[in-house]
Amino acid sequence: MASPALLMRVVASAYSAAEKAATIVRNVMAGGDLGIVEKTGANDLQTKADRLVQMSICASLAQKFPKVTIIGEEELPSDEVTEELIEDGHCEEILKKTCPAQYAGIKEEEAGPGAVLGRTIWGVLGIGAFGFQLTEAPAGKHIIVTTRSHSSALVNECISALNPDSVIRVGGAGNKVIQLIEGKASAYVFASPGCKKWDTCAPEAILHAVGGKITDIHGNSFQYNKEVKHMNSAGVLAALRNYDYYASRIPNTVKQSLVP
Repeated sequence: MASPALLMRVVASAYSAAEKAATIVRNVMAGGDLGIVEKTGANDLQTKADRLVQMSICASLAQKFPKVTIIGEEELPSDEVTEELIEDGHCEEILKKTCPAQYAGIKEEEAGPGAVLGRTIWGVLGIGAFGFQLTEAPAGKHIIVTTRSHSSALVNECISALNPDSVIRVGGAGNKVIQLIEGKASAYVFASPGCKKWDTCAPEAILHAVGGKITDIHGNSFQYNKEVKHMNSAGVLAALRNYDYYASRIPNTVKQSLVP
């Protein structure tokens, strides 16, 4: 029997690394000492869980796939990672899936894994996405999910232009995309340069795998090669269905304020 394609091995290992990371987060929370430090200011914090999770995921994947480029959010010292943080396993169910033909020839140095923590959700374009119940938002309703902590006049101007029936404010790009794929919201709108590539990478993979679309406010696709700038400087616009409806209603004043 042929060995599974590289992409499927990376995704299967990323799944197990995400499960390990979730356990690390729960253990830190249960211990009560979050080890909070400020990164660039009072609104940009890092916890002990953030540090341990990045160390675990990066070290676990780098050990198996040394040529894969892994870019993490946290600035961490290059200390040796202890053995208990390493996850060597993989998800057998993922390895049983047939790799889509367009990804069969991907080389290790071309791959880039992403993980969504909490529940472990995974997806591959051409296979689908798993770990949740795909649901569409109520027909005819315009429910906008947006930032909880980075609101501004520009963010609110953009949302108002969409004439929403209701607005949901939650933290995290992954959490916002989950609102879309589970039918709680119909569009994710963030007219601000507040999030970065590591915030949207894994959620984008999940959303695309189920037929959704995510871009910046101008409609430009995000690029994830290792040379790309990390900031999503022109905001985020996403929808599971009817993306074009929301894209057509973004005001020009908002677009002019956000430079790609």
